[in-house]
Amino acid sequence: MKKNNISYFDLRLFKRIMVYTKPYIKTYYVVLISAILLSLFSTLNPYLLKITVDDYITPRNYSGLMTFIFIMLIVLLLEVIFQYIFVFYANWLGQMVIKDIRVSLFKKLVSFKMKFFDKSAVGRLVTRSVSDIESIANIFSQGLFMILADFLKMGIVIIVMIVINFELSLVVFSILPLIIYATRLFQKSMKKAFEQVRVEISNMNTFLQERITGMRIVQIFNRESKELEAFKMINERHKKAWLKTVWYNSIFFPVAELSTSITLGLLVWYGGLRTYAEDNFSLGVLFLFIQLSQNLFRPLRQIADKFNTLQMGMVAADRVFEILDKKEPTDNRLVKLPLNLKGEITIEDLNFSYESGQEVLKNINININAGEKIALVGSTGSGKSTLINLILLLYEYEKGDIRLDGISINKISKNNLRSQVANVSQDIFLFADSIFNNVTLYNPNISLIDVEKAASDIGIDRFIKKLPNGFKYRVNEGGTILSSGQRQLISFLRAYVSNPKILILDEATSSVDSFTEELIQTATDRIIKNKTSIIIAHRLTTIKKADKIIVLDRGKIVETGTHLELINLEKGHYKKLHEFQFNREEIS
Repeated sequence: MKKNNISYFDLRLFKRIMVYTKPYIKTYYVVLISAILLSLFSTLNPYLLKITVDDYITPRNYSGLMTFIFIMLIVLLLEVIFQYIFVFYANWLGQMVIKDIRVSLFKKLVSFKMKFFDKSAVGRLVTRSVSDIESIANIFSQGLFMILADFLKMGIVIIVMIVINFELSLVVFSILPLIIYATRLFQKSMKKAFEQVRVEISNMNTFLQERITGMRIVQIFNRESKELEAFKMINERHKKAWLKTVWYNSIFFPVAELSTSITLGLLVWYGGLRTYAEDNFSLGVLFLFIQLSQNLFRPLRQIADKFNTLQMGMVAADRVFEILDKKEPTDNRLVKLPLNLKGEITIEDLNFSYESGQEVLKNINININAGEKIALVGSTGSGKSTLINLILLLYEYEKGDIRLDGISINKISKNNLRSQVANVSQDIFLFADSIFNNVTLYNPNISLIDVEKAASDIGIDRFIKKLPNGFKYRVNEGGTILSSGQRQLISFLRAYVSNPKILILDEATSSVDSFTEELIQTATDRIIKNKTSIIIAHRLTTIKKADKIIVLDRGKIVETGTHLELINLEKGHYKKLHEFQFNREEIS
């Protein structure tokens, strides 16, 4: 990526951005035509003032003066109208473009495998999706079209000056190199400063996102003062980066204003001498040049800022397109699971690693018959949750295969596969929405009556009905106002109403009390009837009735059998786990 080497007008990036203007091409041309007309009007008005002074004020032709003033007002009104059209539609076009880019970016983000999010800071992804995309909008509203309009205006002004009076033009142009040089220095300095600002904004977003998400840990471990000090340092760097831009502005604009004032002084001095010495020297020309010099220097003073806006928009576009360009395997799987899916799962010679050379699963072979209830047991890090992630296609496995009713899941559409599998994990996330929407996830095929009936079936409707507005009760982000057991029950209800063929319980009862666990066990017995189910549990008492227990250790299957078969194995892994847990529960 070329973050620091992108030119003002990177043609490659510009073409990619322009692809998003195609649906709004008429608006694009309206803005372009408005920019051209504004350039003409900005020069026409001073020229009309020259004619007014020379042909009506100096000869004291007051009757014609009123008519010409009316013409000037009409031109001024047209300039105001086109200024409105230009500003409004340039901003409108920018917002429409970034709306479409943001949709494309979010669509890309939700298509990524979990491996991408494992290696990407959430704060930076938020910055790309919000701040960087807003910078792309500025390319249209404050950058490209503004620069184009300013260059057209300056070009027309220079041509008119040279045609009307070459000597006065030289007076104006004598100061021009100083302004251009100062503008160039200002632009270079501001470019570096703005790049630092963007880095510090990204760092701040990342820091805040992590600390707000992990506020519970911050407070439990008394990290408030430490995190505050760390935030002060980040905030201080952010402040210094912004103050650097303020400092550059405070130097450049006074220099630009001084140069403009010197130019006006020189024009008045030289033009005054010519008017005094020569009877045929037009006073209107002097007025014209005073106005035109303002029209020349005003956009030149601001063009450095607009160049920086364009530059930062290009940098932001490069960052956004970097994500859009990431190669992610497309879900071109065309095979659909049959409606009468049995739920037979076959895992054959499966190997997987998050990082190259560090295998998490090694030669896993499991056969799960349709309707069978199996349990995965093992210490932390043995590979239980990883195996579930692979079944759900959250990660791509390198070797071996997983088949569902004899069909490789690599050939099955992700959406089709996940519509047949329900997963209840130990880490429950609820959105800032109603309980009903958190259960259905806006599935139009699931009604409120369906949810109420399902909640009644598994015996959790009572606690929901006690909440204000019942199923319409709005929880906060993450559902932290509810207990962990209540969140677990809502997640369980979410899985139940989807009527899955395959049910996966990943530590589903690890963080609930005995009463809630009893509710879940009742619901489990109801759900798993005639369904294939995979249960991961640290509480071995919850899996005694499993048809088959598979014991994992360091990514390998070390034991397979029923509870009675495994408990009778001398020095077996399962027996050790069971005895350790039994002794710990007795002590407690």
